[in-house]
Amino acid sequence: MLPYKRIVLALGLVAAASGVAFGAFSLASRQKAPAFRFTTVGRGTIRALVSATGTLQAVTTVSVGTQVSGQISALLVDFNDHVKKGQLLARIDPTIAQHGVADARASLERVQAQANQARSDQNRNRALSTAGLIAGSALEQGGSTQQAADATVRSAAVALDRAKQNLSFTSIYAPIDGVVVERNVNLGQTVAASLSAPQLFLIANDLSRMQILALVGESDIVRIGQGQPVTFTVQALPGQKFPGIVQQVRLQSTTADNVVNYTVVVTLENPGGRLLPGMTARVDFLVKSAENVLEVPNAALRYKPSDEVLARFGTPRSSGESASATGASPSASPRAGTGGARARRSEGGSPGGGEGTLYTLDAKGKLQVTRVRTGISDGQFTQVEGRNVTEGMKVIDGVVPASRTPAAAAANPMSGGQQTGHGRPGGF
Repeated sequence: MLPYKRIVLALGLVAAASGVAFGAFSLASRQKAPAFRFTTVGRGTIRALVSATGTLQAVTTVSVGTQVSGQISALLVDFNDHVKKGQLLARIDPTIAQHGVADARASLERVQAQANQARSDQNRNRALSTAGLIAGSALEQGGSTQQAADATVRSAAVALDRAKQNLSFTSIYAPIDGVVVERNVNLGQTVAASLSAPQLFLIANDLSRMQILALVGESDIVRIGQGQPVTFTVQALPGQKFPGIVQQVRLQSTTADNVVNYTVVVTLENPGGRLLPGMTARVDFLVKSAENVLEVPNAALRYKPSDEVLARFGTPRSSGESASATGASPSASPRAGTGGARARRSEGGSPGGGEGTLYTLDAKGKLQVTRVRTGISDGQFTQVEGRNVTEGMKVIDGVVPASRTPAAAAANPMSGGQQTGHGRPGGF
């Protein structure tokens, strides 16, 4: 019996060793096989957007300056003060202007006296000429002298009006109703108006209605038009979206860093006054939308299986496609969610249109190729149509190498692998 027991024990050891070797071989085989990452075909609303940045400002602003030089002797308003049209804002020291008025008045009185004397002389010359006591040339000379004196009077009167006007310029009044958004002078400061009128104040007419001047690149400007709806956000109010309307697309272009931009004027309502002049706005222009359509994450359309994966399943490569061993990066696929008719905010949206390819696994675990027609894209999701495309359909959007994660190492490529879901961030 002893030799028999030894034989049985030896056979058992051989079987155990074979099992261990087979298990190790199977584990190694599974580790070499990548696990597919899946997403689902959803249904929802896609909005193609063009994004730009701009600056908030009042629709009507008036720069208040001065036409005379001098020292600020009175400052009657400050930042954020509400002013009425005709209200006194500041006063420039009027001493020099008052002296100018006095000098101009004295000059006028002097020339008026000279003109009166010339008129009396001419009247006397007419009487003498009638009596034949003076020559005719003397009468003509007296007439010229009188005309010159009258012209000098008119010139002196204009100079007096100018001096009075300069005196009135020393008082700075509000040209419109509004709010003082800038005050560029201080009490006692000297302003010089010799070359150009310096800006003393900037008054915004009505901050309950504002505008955004957004810069849009030449590649997107043809998709922007008057009356187009927009939404925008500001850093000061995170998580809040505000509506607006395109009022004007200006034809004048600007070039910065070899990029041609056009200014788009967006008007908006600001009844609560929370939006302030100078804030930077991130503007999204709604270019095109599609409601209640089938959609997939862009990662699923970008995924292209490698030659090794196609050879494993015996699937021919679709014409015009290039191999991609890993497909789209995981970050390109939004995370969990199940869909729904909610719009999304995105960057670089495109009206799109063309053809694409989706990859799925059938009931037997065989890799299948599905050709689809693509519609508009919002930068994260793309509209798709196809005879074999249905809502809830699982499609491949990438692979995870089995050696990277323990969970993926236990997943067989024919068993489904990992699933990312169908995420839908917030909307337009």
